[in-house]
Amino acid sequence: MSIFDRVALSTLPLIPTPVMRRLAGRYIAGERLDEAIARLQNLRDAGYPGIVDVLGEDVHDERQARGVVAQYVTTARAVAEARLDAYVSVKPTHVGLKLGEDLCFELYDTLARECASLGLRLRVEMEDHPTTDGTLRVFERLRARHAHVGIVLQARLFRTLDDIRRLAPGPLDVRLVKGIYLEPAAIAHTEPEPIRAAFVECARLLAERKAQLSLATHDELLAERVLPELTRRGYGKTDYEFQVLLGVREPLWATWRAAGHTVRVYVPYGPEWRPYSTRRLRKNPQIFRHVMRDTLLFWRS
Repeated sequence: MSIFDRVALSTLPLIPTPVMRRLAGRYIAGERLDEAIARLQNLRDAGYPGIVDVLGEDVHDERQARGVVAQYVTTARAVAEARLDAYVSVKPTHVGLKLGEDLCFELYDTLARECASLGLRLRVEMEDHPTTDGTLRVFERLRARHAHVGIVLQARLFRTLDDIRRLAPGPLDVRLVKGIYLEPAAIAHTEPEPIRAAFVECARLLAERKAQLSLATHDELLAERVLPELTRRGYGKTDYEFQVLLGVREPLWATWRAAGHTVRVYVPYGPEWRPYSTRRLRKNPQIFRHVMRDTLLFWRS
């Protein structure tokens, strides 16, 4: 990323909400559940299964955390009623991790039981590094009770290989990501090639553990390096899938799907769209330049 891009991205909080909302339409299904279900149905009709996420994080009290779980229960029921090949994915701080691990576990457990009754999977997401230990502890407690609960691991963190080794024996469902949080260089890879190398090494180790793997990436060069490693370890195309973000590199989805790979699309929705869209912009300065142009036009109008 150029110095210009870094400086420009620092102005993100100044972008008017109407401009940001137009941009967010690329990355989110909408603010309402019915919009998310409609987008998932459209993706299904095009041959892509889904993941649904209610946008938000860092709740401030237990009442709010319980409200989030109630919203997820409603979402899961709507997915099941529509007979979609989709599951729900939940950030730990959105269900109270920073309020206490016991509360977070209780709320995930409630949602896991609901998802099990509906025949849906549940994914525990991973956030920035201060929450990693707590997230893994909650996940291990859930995993001891529920076979349909998976985790997200971030390849860019130096610790992730050791985290994989420390996970308890048994079936393991992992979404492997590069990691979108901008972590300090003292604890994480910060350049593209070391992050790719770490992703490949994490995938190798997970394959040795026979994990069900979700490769969350839009990097075709990385995919070309990972897939032979999985093949050498006996993986077929039903043992892994690609996972992609709504609105990001859609022609690549079609390429992978045409090659016989499952491509599952992450579909977020909800009123808390701005923080998510901001993270997407930070990863794509080219789109940000278009946003800056729209911002200038907004202020001139």
